[in-house]
Amino acid sequence: MENNQFLLKVFNDPNLLAKDKALIIDKFKKVTFAKNDFLLTEGKIANYYWYIESGFVRSYATDPEGNDISTNFFATGDLVIDWSSFFMRNPTRENMQALTDCVCWQLDFQTFQQLFHSIEAFRESGRTRLVSSYFELKKNRISMIVDPAKDRYKMLMKEKPEIIQNVSLKQIATYLGITDTSLSRIRKEISME
Repeated sequence: MENNQFLLKVFNDPNLLAKDKALIIDKFKKVTFAKNDFLLTEGKIANYYWYIESGFVRSYATDPEGNDISTNFFATGDLVIDWSSFFMRNPTRENMQALTDCVCWQLDFQTFQQLFHSIEAFRESGRTRLVSSYFELKKNRISMIVDPAKDRYKMLMKEKPEIIQNVSLKQIATYLGITDTSLSRIRKEISME
């Protein structure tokens, strides 16, 4: 088993037996991605998911005009997954790309299935992550409708300050649904508050 201190933190669920935790951690493979490498590309089926030990990843979709629109950002400790593609086995509509050099821990679909069906605590942990991800998606979608862009930016600053510090303004602007000019204005207003 490779150095697994990071995964021990990820799987710190008290319901996981030590032997099960060791089995789960042993199934993950340490992989690296260079800046701009793709973890997943549009049209492919997600056969893996990753926990980020270090680095940043962005997911994005391409609009009808050919513009990249950021759909999410992932940082250290985050789970990078296209839930629908991974579980439903359908082609993804997003791209997932390393914004920096990344160290990740990868699990393939078949191994996930084996662990999911044989370790109850792993299954429950996965359900909890799925539900949490759904609620986060729902919250973000509602926020795009009801919250002013300035409030959305402030929330991103509060919830994911490392994204603000390490991701380009253009990519953050598309995530917030605004232009980079508007984002520059918002940042100036906030700095003067």
